[in-house]
Amino acid sequence: MSGSPLRALARRLAASEPLPTAPRAILGHYADSGEFDYRALRIKSAVDDRMDAILDDVYADIEAALADEFGVAEDAIDFRYETKLTLPAELTLGYLYRRALSRSTAGYDPIDDETGIRALLGDGDADAPANREARTYVERAEEATALIVQALLDGDMRDAINDDEFEDFHVSIPETDPAPRRVATCAQTHLQGVVEAAFDRAPDAVRGAYDDAVERSEAHQERDAEFRAMFADALAGDERAVERIETEYKFAPVSDEAPFTGPERDLPYLKTQYDRVGVIYDGMLDAYRGIGFDIPEAFGRSIVLAIIGAQIWLDDIDDYADDVAEEQLTPVTAEYVLAPSDEVAYENVVDITTRYFDLAREYADEAGSPLNGIAIEYILRSGDPSRLPGSGT
Repeated sequence: MSGSPLRALARRLAASEPLPTAPRAILGHYADSGEFDYRALRIKSAVDDRMDAILDDVYADIEAALADEFGVAEDAIDFRYETKLTLPAELTLGYLYRRALSRSTAGYDPIDDETGIRALLGDGDADAPANREARTYVERAEEATALIVQALLDGDMRDAINDDEFEDFHVSIPETDPAPRRVATCAQTHLQGVVEAAFDRAPDAVRGAYDDAVERSEAHQERDAEFRAMFADALAGDERAVERIETEYKFAPVSDEAPFTGPERDLPYLKTQYDRVGVIYDGMLDAYRGIGFDIPEAFGRSIVLAIIGAQIWLDDIDDYADDVAEEQLTPVTAEYVLAPSDEVAYENVVDITTRYFDLAREYADEAGSPLNGIAIEYILRSGDPSRLPGSGT
């Protein structure tokens, strides 16, 4: 029951600022859904460990490439790259882990059996085939995720280099003060080579999914100058520009090719934000499918809608002042030229993102992915809309 003492306590604890965001998200998900899935916590821990291992391997290889580039010892270099792009891959890996657990027999954990020995032995001859299949499924899921994470990082680094934004590249090279572009280019070139080689070995559908997503995202980026001019004109009082933002940006018609058939098609900014960020993760999911994994449409829609919501709730809200100064059109800056007051704009931003997250939760429930629900809670509790004009704080 929504009014049970345990859920009421969870709701109070989730609202407690002193608690870290992650446990607050778990408590908030339980308070809202009544579902406390212990298996989800186990899976999340395993996903975190695997993602750390994947990134450690990626960064170690980049450090080797940087060592060759700068002529220093490999063990003297420390490289890290800050990115939020891995969350959808983490959630997908968690979904596949859950599938593997459902295929194994009671008492066997295919995620934990890294050597595969326990799967070979089983609890008896009858158990061994199912457990071997489950362990193989885990290995394939982890290999696919490693490739997809590298492809996502490669694309993100390319965008950063194109935009002359190098603050997410962190490197320490002794007795050297390397130019950020040189470091970034070396890292991205290495990743591109790894990804291209992996795509050559993968089914054609994998490369096709990735290339199609990148092409559509780049087509949206090509309209950036047009959107900036539209926003600048609107700020200057051009009513025609305001109308264009309403019709061509906020309520731009959604293509029939987009993976939406339900109520989400009426969401403001769906077309522009799908082309901006959602299509990359739709391509990611199609890449998993091309490798051979069955990813339900509901799970994919949950991911895409949550990521669009996160882009607005986290990045676009945080960057509002800078985006206005740079005449960057986003759903947040758009609302402040479309609405009659700052207060109405603020309420609209909160309402729009809430609609994205609510639909993402519904699709997560349909797909049977409590991790997605917990992730949405985490995103919500990581945002700070009070920094926007009209918030009343």
